[in-house]
Amino acid sequence: MKKWLLAIVFGSVLVLGACGGGDDSADKGTDDNADSGTVDSSGAEDIYKSNCSSCHGQDLGGGAGPDLTKVGSDHSADEIVDIIHNGTGSMPAQKQVSDEDAKTLADWLSEKK
Repeated sequence: MKKWLLAIVFGSVLVLGACGGGDDSADKGTDDNADSGTVDSSGAEDIYKSNCSSCHGQDLGGGAGPDLTKVGSDHSADEIVDIIHNGTGSMPAQKQVSDEDAKTLADWLSEKK
């Protein structure tokens, strides 16, 4: 009987320990509130992967499109939004990207310096 009770207690400790209980959102350092001055990096990365990575590479390193690892040193967020919506050079306009997604993506890319 003692072994059974010990197994129940030990199992409960493992389950409760695995649950954590911490607030992971505080650790991410991201916030989609534009007024706070932070960038929603996770959301921007998802938008990038869905719309841009096939040409600009998974790691922003380029491919069919140019390297974007330091695009923020050449373009502001507003300029990047304009490029996304209207295209430039051989890049076509990305009409499927919403204004909100373009802004999120541009804010994130403009930090790449």
